[in-house]
Amino acid sequence: MRITIVGGGNIGTIFAVHCAEKGHEVTIYTSDASIYDTKLNIVDGDGKSIHEGFIKQATNDPVIAFKDSDMIIVTYPAMMMEKIAEVIFENAGSNAMIGAVPGSGGSECAFRKCIERGNIFFGLERVPAIARLVTKGRTVQSKGYKSELHIASIPSDAAEKCCSIMEEIFELPCKPIPNYLNLTLTPSNPILHTTRLCTIFRDYHDGVVYQSLPLFYEEWNDASSELLLACDDEEQSICRAMPEFRLDFVKALREYYESPTAEAMTKKISGIKAFKGLTTPSIKVNGGYIPDLHSRYFTADFSYGLVIIQQIAAIAGVKTPHIDFVMDWYKNIAIEKDEFKLSDYGINDLGDMRTLYLT
Repeated sequence: MRITIVGGGNIGTIFAVHCAEKGHEVTIYTSDASIYDTKLNIVDGDGKSIHEGFIKQATNDPVIAFKDSDMIIVTYPAMMMEKIAEVIFENAGSNAMIGAVPGSGGSECAFRKCIERGNIFFGLERVPAIARLVTKGRTVQSKGYKSELHIASIPSDAAEKCCSIMEEIFELPCKPIPNYLNLTLTPSNPILHTTRLCTIFRDYHDGVVYQSLPLFYEEWNDASSELLLACDDEEQSICRAMPEFRLDFVKALREYYESPTAEAMTKKISGIKAFKGLTTPSIKVNGGYIPDLHSRYFTADFSYGLVIIQQIAAIAGVKTPHIDFVMDWYKNIAIEKDEFKLSDYGINDLGDMRTLYLT
């Protein structure tokens, strides 16, 4: 296949290597095209190469990148989806399969024009592996692959085909999900990151400087777990209120992490080896640190993550006081005011949601 990877960061490089390793013709679409070697590799925690592949090219030319693509995999953050969707719509053919990794963040709305003209659109529930760039354009480190992948698509009956392709590329079991709304409601970063940030910076306002900050995961605490579980429970209430959408695949974080209590959740998250050493998004200033409000942990996970869950709750008629609290807290400190709105894409009620997700 001719596969174009949009974005050459952590996840984009992982995809590029695996696709190329399996013999597919790979192009990376990136603004930094000149820094890419044709040979890319993935190393393990000890720096040993575990996968390598030769890409055809890296380019910042959308015609070269998309014109003849059989599959396009988009790894951009959610707030960039609408712009790249327009570029792809203008330059790719209607037969190209388009995937978002991960598939949450409203990407299915951003790509609605492509969907309506006949492109298969799919998304992965979570990224295949935790990855960190070692040298951009050359090497990425993987700190562990998922045991299996989950994929949903629009139209929903294309999920089996998408799963078959991803299984071949990653050599991991891949299960189809009944409909794309399951991905939109995936609680992962939209609840995991937002509740942790709210707990760490709960008292933040202009002028507050922190002398030190905890490691984001390794020093996770019970207060973060309590807020996470409360928001997680509210999202499960949303899923139960919408039985026709078959949202059984929206796995609760307490189930995903096998942690039914706050204490168990704290122990689980703080002990995940792949998360060791990851810092809280912040900026060093005189006297200490302030939150990095331009970090994707803020700009994507609140305004293109938790806010979507909040809006779906309103459509379903479900009260979410803890989710509302976290969103209100963020809006009081946010620098970037852009926010995803389902109504911008004509989704105002359950009927509109049925049209997108169930037909």
